[in-house]
Amino acid sequence: MAAAKKTKRPGSVILSRTRVVGSRKPETSLSAKAGRTLIRKHHTLQKMKSQALAKNDPHTAEKLQAEIEASGGLEKYQQASVLGQSAQRGGDSSKVLMGWINEIRGKTKCASRLRVLEVGCLSPDNAIAKSPLFDLTRIDLNSRASCIETQDFMERPIPDTYDQKSKFDMISLSLVLNYVPEPALRGEMLRRTLCFLRHAHQLDAEEPLSKFFPSVFIVLPAPCVTNSRYLNEDRLNLIMQSLGYTQVRRKLSSKLIYGLWRLEDGTRLKRRIQIKKTEVNPGSTRNNFAIVLQ
Repeated sequence: MAAAKKTKRPGSVILSRTRVVGSRKPETSLSAKAGRTLIRKHHTLQKMKSQALAKNDPHTAEKLQAEIEASGGLEKYQQASVLGQSAQRGGDSSKVLMGWINEIRGKTKCASRLRVLEVGCLSPDNAIAKSPLFDLTRIDLNSRASCIETQDFMERPIPDTYDQKSKFDMISLSLVLNYVPEPALRGEMLRRTLCFLRHAHQLDAEEPLSKFFPSVFIVLPAPCVTNSRYLNEDRLNLIMQSLGYTQVRRKLSSKLIYGLWRLEDGTRLKRRIQIKKTEVNPGSTRNNFAIVLQ
């Protein structure tokens, strides 16, 4: 039965994840550079629209929506987004994750499949989907594939504390946090992952992969960390460690930064540790990407 359509409140956690997915190869009429420019513009306008709605300024919001439509609207944005993360352009971030897993796993077989929650899933045909290790649950705000559930992660019902069967061994947040419009909401999304991960003792300690789970896989555009006024790798480490995570794998490319964070202490959810927005990289050329814990 299809889920009832919900009315999104102004300032929804993820404003513009509407994308076309499917098994067919995407069209290639947009160049990579043009696609990136279109995506950046689309998200800038969407963020401004969200801020206008939050300030109860419908007139400005309508003007911004008109500008979004004038630049191609969702149709062009969807095309650019799919192309940017398509296999033809090397955009499947789960390839990096699977490389790490295969490196430590070797030929060892797991006794049971590991449960993964893939938030903001773009395609059901990525590298992790082809692995027999995982049982995938895929969600996105505006799914266009039957195997991807239409759902906002921030509204997903939280499992009972002792209901380990409904929880996951890994949560994937690949290019998700950067779509969240506010620093505090990004922090709240990270904190919420604690509610959905199984306890570490649920895995066989003798299994090599136990070093990686339970965990969260985070992918961000590199400038969010390397050129931000309010965030660098040390700051990100502080935030994640405050939530009980330890980084077990990391990769920095020219465009993206990948991190696999193992949950060592799931009790941090109750402590509500606060980390405020603090300037760590002064400079006029820096961006303002930040993550805040309240």
